Amino acid sequence: MTEAISTTEKQPRGLENQFVPADTENFFDKYTQGIRIVVEGPQAETGMTPKEVIWTKNKAKLYRYQPALEKTHKTPILIVYALINRPYVLDLMRGNSLIEFLTNQGFDVYMLDWGTPGDEDAHLSFENYVLDYIHRAAKKVMRSARTDQLTLFGYCMGGTMSAMYASLYPENIKNLILMTAPTDFERENLGLYSLFTNEKYLDPGLMADAFGIIPGEIIDTGNRMMKPVTNYIGSYVGMWERIFEDKPMEGWLAMNKWVNDGPPFPGAAFKQWITEFYQQNKLIKGEIKLRGFEVKLENITAPLLNIAGTKDHICSIPQAEATMNVVSSEDKEFFVQDAGHVGLLTGRGAKKGLWPKLESWLSERD
Repeated sequence: MTEAISTTEKQPRGLENQFVPADTENFFDKYTQGIRIVVEGPQAETGMTPKEVIWTKNKAKLYRYQPALEKTHKTPILIVYALINRPYVLDLMRGNSLIEFLTNQGFDVYMLDWGTPGDEDAHLSFENYVLDYIHRAAKKVMRSARTDQLTLFGYCMGGTMSAMYASLYPENIKNLILMTAPTDFERENLGLYSLFTNEKYLDPGLMADAFGIIPGEIIDTGNRMMKPVTNYIGSYVGMWERIFEDKPMEGWLAMNKWVNDGPPFPGAAFKQWITEFYQQNKLIKGEIKLRGFEVKLENITAPLLNIAGTKDHICSIPQAEATMNVVSSEDKEFFVQDAGHVGLLTGRGAKKGLWPKLESWLSERD
């Protein structure tokens, strides 16, 4: 009869407990913390800079930030964000907020928050957003600040819309800031979006008819697939690393809350965005019409700060740089940072690069 040999006796000395942490209770506390984040989603306080609502239209709200703080710069800033994701990424958290920084420098800052569209908003198009919402918000900002011009600051798709507005109402624009704002949708510059938006594979009209408003999860999936490993795996690898190495979690939680907080996209605007911009590239050609008004970017004459990131996979350098060749502004600058679409805006690099640049550029043109 053969004698049984125990597994423990066959292991080299010292390895029998290699997967058992010395502080078991602390290990399971951290494990529980991570699992809770995975299951419930990241929880964080965001958008904390004091503000007041000064105008509303449908779901949209116009905020004025830190109204009690003294304003030392006379030209108000109206920030226009994209129709996807939430604009609080500009006011992510205390100490990591572009809006907080600008207001602390004495700027009079306003932001248009599109809100969450419902099924009844499926018909909303760029005609509505540019000619009704942005135009009326701009007039409200100028009345509030008692000025006849403003600085229009557009981010991502909000920058594309801001460029369209500035071309239609140049008399209202003192300065124009475009950040990661695509205006040229030539296929060779789109990366994977060239495949995702190709008319052979995507019929935006069919999607708009089927959904009415496109669920935020669909838009989010398309954006994440640009960098699937980073977006689906890397983010949570970073989470576990932070938890088990006792690194600060606040920034990770705030950013990942924002990433997973995408609103739906009205079907009419989605159809326009994919068809007329990505598939037909009408904007840079001067072929976009909003209620019969031709959108010609050469009508833009205001000082222009055009910002892009070398690591941006949402808006490539050529998509943003094309604006420089068509506007009529004599005072124009293309400012490029070694950062991604959101990294331009938040974090240590933004505080050292973009934020001081905005403060100095705006101060010189107040």
